[in-house]
Amino acid sequence: MIPAIFGLQGAQLSQQERDFFKAVDPLGYILFARNVDDRQQLRALTESLRDISGRDDVPILIDQEGGRVARMSAPQWLTYPTAAALAYGFAAQPALAAQAVRLNYAALGLDLAEVGISVDCAPVLDVPQAGAHDVIGDRAFGDSAEQVAQLGQAALDGLADAGIVGVIKHIPGHGRAGVDSHHHLPVVEVDEAALALDIAPFKALAHAPMAMTAHVLYRAWDATQCATLSPTIIQNVIRQRIGFDGLLMSDDLDMKALVGTVPELAAQSLAAGCDVALNCWGDMAVMMQIADRLGDASSDCLRRLSNAMMHWQPQQLDAIAARQSDYLAQRDSVLRELAGTA
Repeated sequence: MIPAIFGLQGAQLSQQERDFFKAVDPLGYILFARNVDDRQQLRALTESLRDISGRDDVPILIDQEGGRVARMSAPQWLTYPTAAALAYGFAAQPALAAQAVRLNYAALGLDLAEVGISVDCAPVLDVPQAGAHDVIGDRAFGDSAEQVAQLGQAALDGLADAGIVGVIKHIPGHGRAGVDSHHHLPVVEVDEAALALDIAPFKALAHAPMAMTAHVLYRAWDATQCATLSPTIIQNVIRQRIGFDGLLMSDDLDMKALVGTVPELAAQSLAAGCDVALNCWGDMAVMMQIADRLGDASSDCLRRLSNAMMHWQPQQLDAIAARQSDYLAQRDSVLRELAGTA
């Protein structure tokens, strides 16, 4: 198994993709809107990926946060509120707000379970700061580290209720980024004391099964390398100070925050301490070059992968609709109560 998560080109696997994935055995796969048509198609696609890997618990990821980050969209699937909308009323009724978040993510998670997706790249634990770029914005659960941590835990719990593995992101914190790392490298200039706020939600949820790095350069920690490529940040901050010992994946290595070829960046991210390199675009030439650069997954990576995927639990398909309706009815009742008290 190579320590890479790969994307796919379309709604069905090509023969070239089948042959390549069978030969190199990537750790997992990530899906996007280009891979999604309807329930029957998506279920068939995830079954194909499991058949090729020979692993029932192969991680099959998607970014399904709710709001503007939703790869499975209407009219085929339900529309879910943003993290910010779900956090409404936290100040007045924190326990009730957490209940609404958990119910929401349990319902959302059942959408994924129904089509064979096992991992959701959520929740966002970033704490937005004044003047930051809105790439995080309403994807965050608030601007208080304590609130983000409490509601982030509720989101993880809701996904777990649906048998789905959650991924906390973007560790060690994207909330101060002044630019969008999809297009530019954010540089954070504040000192270590200020950065304690950024890492606080990740520290509180350090037990999460998986995490995704931030392509952000933090001058106080490493003056030359962003978190994804920094041994100092991964070892000293993420692994030690935060205490995260789950499966650590890079953010997408095709993002413009990074300089270099994707295969080079994949090797650099693993050398820095990431367990797995994430490449989302399904470009066969690039994936082949990545596979040529990477060796087998390390023993630590395999241990963390095994521990993470213990959180995945297949669901009874014939019970999903009724369970989801119940979760949504409870969520809406809680949200109405919150609206009356906020």
